Amino acid sequence: MDQHRARTSIPAATRHEIAASLAGADAHLARHYPGERATRQPVHTVYVPADRFTPGTAPAWGTAALALLDTHAPDPATFATVLGLPPHLAEEIHHRVRAKLTREPVEDLRIDFEDGYGRRPDSEEDAAALRAAAHLTTARRQGTAPPGVGIRFKSLEAPVRDRAIRTLDLFLSALLDAGSLPAPLRLTLPKVSHPDQVTAMARLCDAFETATGLPAGRLTFEIQIETTQAIVGADGRATVARLIAAAPTRVEALHYGTFDYSAACSVGAAHQAPDHPAADHAKAVMQAAAAGTGVRLSDGSTNLLPTGDTAQVHHAWRHHHALVARSLARAYYQGWDMHPGQLPTRYAAVYAFYRQGLPDAARRLAAHLGAGPGNTTVLDEPATVRALAGFLLRGLHCGALDPEEITTATGAGPDTLHTLAGPPH
Repeated sequence: MDQHRARTSIPAATRHEIAASLAGADAHLARHYPGERATRQPVHTVYVPADRFTPGTAPAWGTAALALLDTHAPDPATFATVLGLPPHLAEEIHHRVRAKLTREPVEDLRIDFEDGYGRRPDSEEDAAALRAAAHLTTARRQGTAPPGVGIRFKSLEAPVRDRAIRTLDLFLSALLDAGSLPAPLRLTLPKVSHPDQVTAMARLCDAFETATGLPAGRLTFEIQIETTQAIVGADGRATVARLIAAAPTRVEALHYGTFDYSAACSVGAAHQAPDHPAADHAKAVMQAAAAGTGVRLSDGSTNLLPTGDTAQVHHAWRHHHALVARSLARAYYQGWDMHPGQLPTRYAAVYAFYRQGLPDAARRLAAHLGAGPGNTTVLDEPATVRALAGFLLRGLHCGALDPEEITTATGAGPDTLHTLAGPPH
């Protein structure tokens, strides 16, 4: 039958009425659920107390991490044995980890004025904020600043609210006076417990942009999920989605705070960890709330540090490596690192994740694109194709995978991967 002459029964007026009735829903979904971003996400965030930050902090972390690696796992076989890496990947991962620690040891750094810095006299924190901005300006000029950098100031809770606002203002104003703001610039709002605090933070961003002539929307921020009220509110509703909706164009990421949240749930100190059931519940709620919004997720930290003798370092390394691998499998592609000695295991876990997943992901994507065998045993939906492309892009961004090997294996270059990984049209 000629499709142009096929009979339909629903009147055109009904279709127009439905389109009009759903216009509001369409606008809401477009505003609040723009889709995942295919741009680079750091694999970790390093937190450094403000009074310890210098222009050489990131390179110093790399040097310390390499020294620890040389002392406690000087060769690929030892490193692989300690962490349980596949033997066929031992040399590859060891080489890539060493190269990363030399070239770009820290992907994202937060200058901390909150728990890592504590309460100090106002004059001391004022000076520290100005000094941190000066050090960051020097690091950018010298090329020692990480790709991502920013500040964690105090919360907007009443006792420290004015201090938080002043520190943020001093830091940002000093950066502008010295030239420009870093891009990306990451602002971390801790201990959020109510959507109105997010709205207030967005108002602060508006005010700073207006006062300094910055483009509207230049400032975005991260929310730290550290209180139970951020997960379930007094009315019994899940709060995280409301936090995002309070400033949908400003909220950049959700960061889980392991120890504050665990303590709020009365978890004993010996059991406060990113893999505790209370942590898994909170992060599952965060994940569902952030899905499709473009807001990214970061797991928390572990306080078991790789210090002491070789046996102690190896124990801490195995613990950290297992936690990072667990997070990656659960689609938490970022986490906190609190010590230079955690960098080798962060990158080892990340690189093993992508290198082990490359053959299957590449084969399936190649089959979808018609660049590989068509008799694959898996039939991938468009949503999974986006996930496959996103997986390869993440591996490329962090240095686990190379552009040439991806193109060879899939027939697709980075531009095609970005298109495939982007929101559906």
